Amino acid sequence: MERGLLERDHELAQLAAAAREAADGAGSVALVFGEAGIGKSSLVKVLPEVLPPDARVLLGECDDLTTRRPLGPFRDLVGSVGPELARVLTVGGDRHLVYDALRAELRRAPHPAVLVVEDVHWADEASLDALRFLVRRVERLPAVLVLTYRDDELGREHPLRHLLGQVSRAERVHRLPLSRLSPGAVRRLSAASELDPVQVYEVTSGNPFFVAEVVAAGGTGGVPPTVVDAVLARLRGLDDATRDALEQLAVVPSAVERPLVKALLRDDVAELAAAEQRGLMVVTPERADFRHELIRRAIADSLPAARRIELNRSVLAALVAVPGSDASRIVHHAAEAGDLEAIARHGPGAAHDASRAGAHREAAAHLGLVLRHRERLTPAELAGLLERYAVESYTIADSVAAVEAEREAVALRRSLGDARALGADLRWLSRIHWWAGDAEEARTAAREAIAVLEGAGDDRLLALALSNTSQLHMLSDRHAQAIAFGERAIDLARREGDAEILAHALNNVGSARWRAGDPLGRAQVEESLKVALGADEVEHACRAYANIIWSLLENLEFAEADRFLAPAMELADRAEHLGFLSYLNVEMALRRFAAGAWDDAEKYAEVGAHDFVPARCPALTVLGRVRVRRGRSGGDELLTQAWEIAVRSSELQRTGPVAAARAESAWLRGDHPAVTAAASTTFAEAGRLDAAAHRAELGYWLAKAGHPVPADGSEHPYALQTAGHWRAAARAWQAAGCPYEHAAALAESPDPDDKLGALAELDTLGAEPLAHLIRTELRALGVRRIPRGPHAATRENPAGLTERQLQVMGLLAQGMTNVEIAERLVVSVRTVDNHVSAVLDKLGVRTRREAAARAVQLGMLPRR
Repeated sequence: MERGLLERDHELAQLAAAAREAADGAGSVALVFGEAGIGKSSLVKVLPEVLPPDARVLLGECDDLTTRRPLGPFRDLVGSVGPELARVLTVGGDRHLVYDALRAELRRAPHPAVLVVEDVHWADEASLDALRFLVRRVERLPAVLVLTYRDDELGREHPLRHLLGQVSRAERVHRLPLSRLSPGAVRRLSAASELDPVQVYEVTSGNPFFVAEVVAAGGTGGVPPTVVDAVLARLRGLDDATRDALEQLAVVPSAVERPLVKALLRDDVAELAAAEQRGLMVVTPERADFRHELIRRAIADSLPAARRIELNRSVLAALVAVPGSDASRIVHHAAEAGDLEAIARHGPGAAHDASRAGAHREAAAHLGLVLRHRERLTPAELAGLLERYAVESYTIADSVAAVEAEREAVALRRSLGDARALGADLRWLSRIHWWAGDAEEARTAAREAIAVLEGAGDDRLLALALSNTSQLHMLSDRHAQAIAFGERAIDLARREGDAEILAHALNNVGSARWRAGDPLGRAQVEESLKVALGADEVEHACRAYANIIWSLLENLEFAEADRFLAPAMELADRAEHLGFLSYLNVEMALRRFAAGAWDDAEKYAEVGAHDFVPARCPALTVLGRVRVRRGRSGGDELLTQAWEIAVRSSELQRTGPVAAARAESAWLRGDHPAVTAAASTTFAEAGRLDAAAHRAELGYWLAKAGHPVPADGSEHPYALQTAGHWRAAARAWQAAGCPYEHAAALAESPDPDDKLGALAELDTLGAEPLAHLIRTELRALGVRRIPRGPHAATRENPAGLTERQLQVMGLLAQGMTNVEIAERLVVSVRTVDNHVSAVLDKLGVRTRREAAARAVQLGMLPRR
């Protein structure tokens, strides 16, 4: 094994076991993480020594470039993988071809394949998407996916967190946090030197790389005060040519391939011999690399700014002179060298390459870099770049940047007098405003887009603008307007033979008709789905699925919704359309919430509660309602967040459910004025728009709070309850498969036996607040034998923890922080804070350590 690799036997044994299981077809993910210098790369280097004889190790690395190389770690595999994967990685473009080739490569004999991606905290967006694809499928592959990263560099919004959340839901995951070395190990490593091992440990705190550097520098005197001093001390004594070569390569934040080494160094690798002998560099026939990234950084950071600029100019010139050089690397060194002309020349092309590969975050970064020097661009060039930047920002959900860029593009197009381009930009601005939750701004831009395009002579752009406006009206329950604008778009789309616009417009018109009660509506939305699938327009097919499912859920046709949910989620998953996959997960959460499967509902809702803006409001609503119905803390706070999003959207499909949830919460705590405040305005809006489902539910809660509402006249179960027909409502809820609502309707019976039946159902669900109210009513009726009945979720443990709280308790007992627990369970840190607070409260303790001890006493955790 590599000299100095100590105290890593456990981790190597786990990786070896994972590889053996993968050889039998049980693939897995292994996370190797820790601070810089902790030994992640060293572990990877010795990994082949412990793997089965037939194992293939494929190694890719992520680089610390200003803007990352699209699919960088996978392109590193070229030369060690089969011809098909090498071809699609070299050509670039269709990411689905890359995904299919990756999966085929991992299936290829011999088995198992161990794919190692190092430093994924620096991964580009396209690489993270590819890793998500593999994570969801690795369990069925003869492969182990090993990801190394620095966990101390992951802020709450770091792009890697989404991937780690997905990994936490995988069936087979190996978490291998690397700890610092013990004082005994440091003593062994420093035994050959004359250094005091206690001092070495004090300086390094047991970080393996730091220990190695301090010991290596110890020959020049005492223990260096810092690790940077230790690295720089090792440069002393090297000749000027070697030092110059090291400084030149240190400004390249990646391994340096031999052609580039030859272009940068006068005597090629010969100048690196002395550095290699001192353990600073690793030189192979293919490339030269610093033994550790921290060595490179220590050297680069010690250089004066003028020297760094000069060295980056040399790298830039060498890269530009070699055909086919990676555009991201060119732009990185152009930025480091301050070469504005090179940034303007190569930045747009780098952004194009990144976007084609699906690395939209990197594409936006490249374009942002170019736009900082907009004085070099003509107004038309600037408008074009702003349009591209807006679309890339929209794609990565940076709504603020997207709106600002598109507004500026609109202003430039006005000054340039190009009606077609102006109309197209106004339509995009409308879409981006809606995405950001600014409904009124979206409608304003949409109206102007149509006005501009009416006389522009481009029927396709006009159809897009009309369909966009139709969608806005449909989402706002303005059915007649949605149908009018949408039918014009349908006519133009059919005339143009444009399946994309036709699918979009049919969806809008059909959804509007369906929500207005027109039986032709569903047929039109299903036609939209058929057109989209036939034209391989995956986004529009996913949107058609989403609208079909939403309408069925709203109409309480849950069994019918189940028929569409599975194929919809399969399509979004297969196509890697993460936005719609998130939204469909929230629709599944709504379905499971209605079925009383509240743990499932939370799991699905948490997927959509963070990244995808349109999914956030309904996701937060589900999470809030589950807490409210279970009597857990934090529900009202989540509903407040949902309400803020809903109000900005100005859409009843958002405001209606949140208003009903807030009214229910107020009624359960006996605050009738708050019920009226929560429901009355939205109830009036639902009446004005003739939205039967929202009108019925909101009217029910107002009536419960003593606020009279007009007779509804519909057959909706909530309307039946409002009219006093509790038995008919209970039957309707039972037929729909809604146990909570069935129990609530049954509890409105004056018969104590009916109330006792409702109570049993609520206890099973764990609906403590409503169960408490019914017990109070039963006592008032003189019923003596009222079952105490803890609900099913708490029956299995004496402290009454829910299933999720038991999960949190187990992770808490392992010593995890709230941030780590949130990462493992794929929830927000605030959610974990609330769970931990509830656990401490139920166990009657004040600290996490006391909670773990109490759980052991109660038999909820094994004794250690």
